[in-house]
Amino acid sequence: MSLPLNLPSEADRLAERLAEYNEAYRSGAPVVSDAQYDQLVERLRELRPDHPFLHRVEPETFAGKREIRHPAPMLSTDKAYTAEELARFVARVEKEAGEIGITDVRYRVTPKLDGLAGRDDGTFFVTRGNGESGYEVSSAFAKGMIPLGGRGRGVGEMVILRSYFDEHLSDAFEHPRNLVVGIVSSDTVNELAARALADEAVHFVPYSELPSEVVDGAELLARLDGIWAELSAQVDYPQDGLVVEVTDEDVRRTMGATSHHYRWQVAVKRKGETAVTEVEDVVWQVGRTGKVTPVLMVSPVNVSGATIRRVTAHNAGFLEKKGLGTGAEIEIIRSGEVIPKVEEVLVPAPAHLPEACPSCGTHLERENDFLLCRNEHCPDQVVQTIEHWFKILGNADWFGRKTVEKVVRSGYDSLEKVYELGEEDFRAMGFGPVQSANLAEAVYLSRTREVEDWRFLAALGIEDLGKGDSRKLLENFRLEELPGIGQERIEAIRGFGAVTARSVAAGLERMAPTLRHLLALGFNIRPTGAARSEGSAGASPLAGKHVVFTGKMRGSREEMQEQARALGALVQSAVNAKTDYLVCGENVGAAKTAKARQFGTAILNEEEYVRLIGVDENHQHEELGQ
Repeated sequence: MSLPLNLPSEADRLAERLAEYNEAYRSGAPVVSDAQYDQLVERLRELRPDHPFLHRVEPETFAGKREIRHPAPMLSTDKAYTAEELARFVARVEKEAGEIGITDVRYRVTPKLDGLAGRDDGTFFVTRGNGESGYEVSSAFAKGMIPLGGRGRGVGEMVILRSYFDEHLSDAFEHPRNLVVGIVSSDTVNELAARALADEAVHFVPYSELPSEVVDGAELLARLDGIWAELSAQVDYPQDGLVVEVTDEDVRRTMGATSHHYRWQVAVKRKGETAVTEVEDVVWQVGRTGKVTPVLMVSPVNVSGATIRRVTAHNAGFLEKKGLGTGAEIEIIRSGEVIPKVEEVLVPAPAHLPEACPSCGTHLERENDFLLCRNEHCPDQVVQTIEHWFKILGNADWFGRKTVEKVVRSGYDSLEKVYELGEEDFRAMGFGPVQSANLAEAVYLSRTREVEDWRFLAALGIEDLGKGDSRKLLENFRLEELPGIGQERIEAIRGFGAVTARSVAAGLERMAPTLRHLLALGFNIRPTGAARSEGSAGASPLAGKHVVFTGKMRGSREEMQEQARALGALVQSAVNAKTDYLVCGENVGAAKTAKARQFGTAILNEEEYVRLIGVDENHQHEELGQ
């Protein structure tokens, strides 16, 4: 079966150009303006909305700089563009807080700076990178970047004073961020950047140093515009919104994170520009999990400096309910870098749904609002599954979209088959000698290089099972146990509702043969949860114990949790009947300790915990970077 492609040559050539422009931008020597770059990105989205370039953090390539893994992921931030979206965020927070007995939730509001994110622990200064790891750029301080408030203040933003940029540099640079990136990435800086550094105009601003207001939910919603104006006036840096985050550490732990963003934090931004256009056609595309979703082809219209020809339409149900067929007149909106979407349907038109999969021709099934292709060998699904596997596993390169498409076209339409491939097999598919050798080595390295168990599980691409929930699942079960655990046992884990548990259980059952096959190949998997408690950490006093950390610790609580996991503990976000130890720092709420006493949980302060695990207290703080 031939693999259908959507203008691959033009799309791939455009992606290569964008990669070159991005590299130039990140090296401090942009060759196109931000507006031109955005228009090219939109063109790529029109040609092929599933292109890998559009669905990853644009890479930072800092030649010769050391790559360092973050102790906790530097995730992106979810967005709220309307008062209603912010109100829904507040409602979710209040609901989660109420479930653990916290009724007075407070929110810290700060300006959202538009710069280059970084993390300074006092020893290393690391860029955000891909969120999991970044590049060591302490040389920026040696060049003259000012660490506001001193070194070691944690996560923040590298920026230049807005007033200084406007007065001295706006004619030479398209955006203040371009100058900052050039300073960080280059071994030497140009004359203008050198002058800005000498004038102490380039700063690393820890988020803790930003002006802020702490309010409750009602005041946040009632005074949002006023808070925005007051905070913005206090900051002389490029800004693109506000950041709203919960202050209570226990609520943060309870809400947790997705693989993309923390659930207890949101960026508030203004709604984007709107325009009116007409639907000319509806194109259907197949996702990794078999969902077939519509994209509206619209009459070209300019929105926020970009010419829009494609608009997302979410799913079949949305298309039907809104009347988004050919000829419909719609108002569209584009906010920030978000793909344009339908704001309002002005004149509806009948929508016609496909009966067969556009990739493989299989009859489509209807499940609520979605159309589903159940053919697991559907070319589009297989390509995305294999590409997702190597991307999330993260320990081997070379398996980009074009390569995977070629492999699948050659009949290797499963992970099991991919791991049978050697150098000669790749040559037989038409790859050159060098690429064939690289691909064979990548297959080998992906199996032999160490990878965390939760990353291995998330890479399988099971619906509703991302990195965060994979970690949560493996805090309770070993990888080998997963195929048979069933919905009820998943639902018993805090954070898994009935719908998600049913979806994950079904996905695990479907992927069981693949999981068993891959495990039998002897992957170098590092256990981080339940398996760790039965393995090398078996002699630890925390092995198999359920532990909750709460309050303000002298060290990093995230790193204490990672250390506990390494010792075999099952780290929880809230106290329940299974909790063995509640480890308390400062400012712990009475409700939390009362609940621990109710369940007979041992309550330890930080010093008692250190003695329990048998680590010298000074050494403990040394290990945690204090």
